[in-house]
Amino acid sequence: MKSLLTGVAALALSAGFAGAAHADYTLNILHLNDVHSRIESITKYDNTCDAKGEEEGKCFGGVARVKSEVEKLRGEFAKEGANSLLLHAGDEFQGSLFYSTYKGEAAAEFANAIGYDVMAVGNHEFDDGPKGLADFLAKVDFPIISGNIDVSSEPLLQGKIKGYVVKEIGGEKIGIVSVLAEDTAETSSPGDKVIFSSSEDYLKQAVQELTDQGVNKIIALTHEGLVKDMDLASKVAGVDVIVGGHSHSLLSNTNDRAEGPYPVMVKNPDGKDVPVVTAYAYTKYLGDLTVTFDDDGNVVSAEGEPILLDASVTPDEAVLARVKELAAPIADLKAKVIGSLGADIDGARESCRQKECAMGVLVADAMLERVKDQGVSIAIQNGGGLRASIKGGEVTMGDVLTVLPFQNTLATFELTGADVKAALENGLSQVEETAGRFPQVAGLKYSWSRSKPAGERLVSVEVMKDGAWTPIEDDAVYGVVSNNYMRAGGDGYKVFKTNGKNAYDYGPNLEDVVANYIADHPDFEVELPGRITEVE
Repeated sequence: MKSLLTGVAALALSAGFAGAAHADYTLNILHLNDVHSRIESITKYDNTCDAKGEEEGKCFGGVARVKSEVEKLRGEFAKEGANSLLLHAGDEFQGSLFYSTYKGEAAAEFANAIGYDVMAVGNHEFDDGPKGLADFLAKVDFPIISGNIDVSSEPLLQGKIKGYVVKEIGGEKIGIVSVLAEDTAETSSPGDKVIFSSSEDYLKQAVQELTDQGVNKIIALTHEGLVKDMDLASKVAGVDVIVGGHSHSLLSNTNDRAEGPYPVMVKNPDGKDVPVVTAYAYTKYLGDLTVTFDDDGNVVSAEGEPILLDASVTPDEAVLARVKELAAPIADLKAKVIGSLGADIDGARESCRQKECAMGVLVADAMLERVKDQGVSIAIQNGGGLRASIKGGEVTMGDVLTVLPFQNTLATFELTGADVKAALENGLSQVEETAGRFPQVAGLKYSWSRSKPAGERLVSVEVMKDGAWTPIEDDAVYGVVSNNYMRAGGDGYKVFKTNGKNAYDYGPNLEDVVANYIADHPDFEVELPGRITEVE
């Protein structure tokens, strides 16, 4: 691919010498996406890192590292007289106790400190309704845009979100247009006055408007996911670069776990190559793309690699000090009483990884309760994701976070009955090792035998139908809720990743779902309902 781009550049250069001489224009695009309130640094598991982790050099990201790296690169660009742009592809909100505590206020403060040029609206920016986004818009110093949403009937947002902006950088006009996932009404809480339309149609409209204004370099800043970005690149002529988010995809030319190269090159309807980039999530990487355009606005080269913000990047001192200041009250949040239990809830390792356990019942019930109105009837939670018991009496948020420390989100998807069985077989395959994959469930019940070989341990599986337990049907399709770790194939649940249909992996945080469930059920107790039965 690089050789092809080099060849294109050479042909463009030769053409320039044959006629009038034109200088190519190079733009350095730095970008992040899906920060999800990872204000503090994170571990390799994407949850909050601690002081010990920092001392041992095991932490990544955090806004103080982002600030430091952005300032370093901007300084280098300025010294070289190079052009640069810092973009954010959406989803500042939701994902850590910083968001639970400060909502969008802390996000806005640190986003201003970092100094984004433009940000896209992400679906989670609507998690606290139009007001949450409106408050955020009022606090930031840069434009936040999205074009395929109509907010004209929502008083809190009316006139506050443009579809595109034009930035003049190095004497050239750069059009930046944004679109958002069309199913945001299902994955967040925008209310019934915000209308979502076709992103493809809007991009075509915006490209025409920008072209009519004499803009021939157009960047689509999207929050739709890598697959949709590639589809848009193939269908919308005139978009020169796509910088995306939403799917948390890592693109890289050096990382074996990447979903594709950085950038992915897609042919548009005119046969031109469109570079598509995204930079994972949670501030772990800073995208770094260098694009060169010819005088007509055609891309002649695009290359780069996301920068891993590891311990080699020294956090900005001022931003880090402010992060620590705002983190202090979060300790108080952990001590906040959120409800009560009428009896102890057993979450012991030897229970939840071997048999039905009280904590498994609590968590699975809470998950299913949260999404039952979405056509979901089955919940499956890995026993290894349950890390502690909770004593009866008052329950604090710290208690819940001790049980569920991983900042997992709810993931919903559809599976056939045969695939549900395959998932359960995986969960039962390593009980001898007390493996974390053991399946705690709600909305179904099963019996199994450890005397049988792995892969053949299920004896029966039943689901609730018309108020009665009924054998699961292999060809029927069932709505399932789990956590995003399992949905990505964690603990051997590959069938969730490969066969899950209509999946959404970025629902509310699991610890918040469970805390709310406890709050809604005072003096909650668990009597094991017999959903999991071991037989000879």
